[in-house]
Amino acid sequence: MRLVYVDNNATTPIAPEVFEAMVPYLTKEFFNPSSMYEPARRVARAVREARQRIARFFGRIAPSEILFTSCATESNNTAIVGAAKANPHRRHIVTTAVEHPAVLEVCKEMQRNGYDVTFLPVDRHGNLDISEFIRALRPDTLLVTIMHANNETGVVFPVAELARITKETDPAILFHTDATQSVGKLRIDLSGEYRHVDMLSFSGHKLHAPKGIGVLFVRKGTPMRPFMIGGHQENGRRAGTENVPYIIGLAKAMELAYENLEEENRRIAQMRDRLERELAARIPYLEINGKGAPRLPNTLNLSCHFIEGEAILIELSEHGICASSGSACTSGSLEPSHVLLAMKVPFTAVHGSVRFSLGRYNTEEDIDRIIEVFPQVVEQLRRASPYWDAKRNAPREEAYGLLQEAGALT
Repeated sequence: MRLVYVDNNATTPIAPEVFEAMVPYLTKEFFNPSSMYEPARRVARAVREARQRIARFFGRIAPSEILFTSCATESNNTAIVGAAKANPHRRHIVTTAVEHPAVLEVCKEMQRNGYDVTFLPVDRHGNLDISEFIRALRPDTLLVTIMHANNETGVVFPVAELARITKETDPAILFHTDATQSVGKLRIDLSGEYRHVDMLSFSGHKLHAPKGIGVLFVRKGTPMRPFMIGGHQENGRRAGTENVPYIIGLAKAMELAYENLEEENRRIAQMRDRLERELAARIPYLEINGKGAPRLPNTLNLSCHFIEGEAILIELSEHGICASSGSACTSGSLEPSHVLLAMKVPFTAVHGSVRFSLGRYNTEEDIDRIIEVFPQVVEQLRRASPYWDAKRNAPREEAYGLLQEAGALT
């Protein structure tokens, strides 16, 4: 059975070119870049060049503003906790109700430690209310931390505008964005349109680099204390021996991602849109989450009324299709997605959610396979539902009250 992998927002396969670039630093170039002899200095130069190459993809920023971490979760923790340590007199944080757990749970922990946190809501499409955001900013606001693109729905927030508003309101408020899903999919000029962003996080394994390498961009002059304390590495901002092979791999992965970005985005968006269109035509009572908002070109989040997402994923897996019900970091929980709850997805559909996230190696044949299998899976599972009339392929009469109560018929 041919594998159809459409869970690229969870992780991506390492590109062969990336692996090839890493191999020398996993073998003969194994030296610690902090050592003083020539082979180690050679490795240090390779790290320095990789930092420079990565910085170029964000506009005219200094390579020293690129801080290597182990993952986006560490980058997010560093940004939030490090900002708080450096600004102890400000005790208010602004974020959203739909952040990845790597931000959301940190903010909740800050709240338990006495900080006041505003969790901004979103509308049914996943959009933020700009006027509500403006009202949330206060004289004691320490930090705004808002994701660039949502990992579950692909909804893109106007981060450049939000950062500009923040700095025009109070230049001392720090602005951080978790760009884990957007780096490698969208162009982000931190010296141009995004010049008001102070800190930006992302992770290599979302763009065909390996797991275990992340980045935190920290604009020069941003007050932030180290999160990882120990050695002198990363100019004293993050202790720990540099993960040299993975840093080299990340630089190569970013080159691959950005060399044909617009063309690749068009190709992927066409496949995503065809998948969305065909599934919507074949499956009644289907919610397209985020459809009314700007979205990443690769992400499609669906909710099917009256069936469970976990059952859908198991059946898809039996047919060789790898998808997810939302964030990989919250899988295993019986609770519905906090993102979809915040978007007020009807309760009759919120448990029946599936995310298809496409990537560089997906083909039209993959889309054909999903279009063939997914409606059959939904039909099969609905036949077992007490709320579904299989003969009419529609909800039973008594289920319409539930749909009306859930707001699905408005």
